[in-house]
Amino acid sequence: MADSMAQAAPQDGETRRDFLNLVTASFAAVGVGALAWPFISSMNPARDVLALASTEIDLKPIATGSAVTVMWRGKPVFVRNRTAQEIQAARQAPMSELKDPQADQARVKKDNWLVLVGVCTHLGCVPLGQKPTDPRGDYGGWFCPCHGSHYDTSGRIRKGPAPANLAVPDYTFTSDTQIRVG
Repeated sequence: MADSMAQAAPQDGETRRDFLNLVTASFAAVGVGALAWPFISSMNPARDVLALASTEIDLKPIATGSAVTVMWRGKPVFVRNRTAQEIQAARQAPMSELKDPQADQARVKKDNWLVLVGVCTHLGCVPLGQKPTDPRGDYGGWFCPCHGSHYDTSGRIRKGPAPANLAVPDYTFTSDTQIRVG
């Protein structure tokens, strides 16, 4: 009988050891998870960044022929209320003369409203042309003085080292006098 007890005791010890190992591993896993959670959570976008995911722009104060610059996701967005002459000049540009051919109608949702990300596609400068006193380049749109890129009244590259047109952000008209960018 003593022999049978001696054999049972090691099995009981092994079971107890297995249980302790399992509990220790479980506590370690929960501890690692508790420590990792704040670190992983810190990689999510902050509330202020999420708030900038879209921005509303009131178009009422923008007179015909003028423009405003708003910030969206840390970048300037140009909103221009184009004149009939600017629209006509953009539509009459021969596609064969464009470095990055794109029709004016494909870049706007309403003829007179042009919405662009105001970052030069060459080296990321901010082109001039938003203020009435700014030089607008050879094509009446925007001019990047850093390396001499000229954009037309549709934001298309016409002259200079920039490889592509000014980008058109994702935007929608929420009413006749307001747009949402983003």
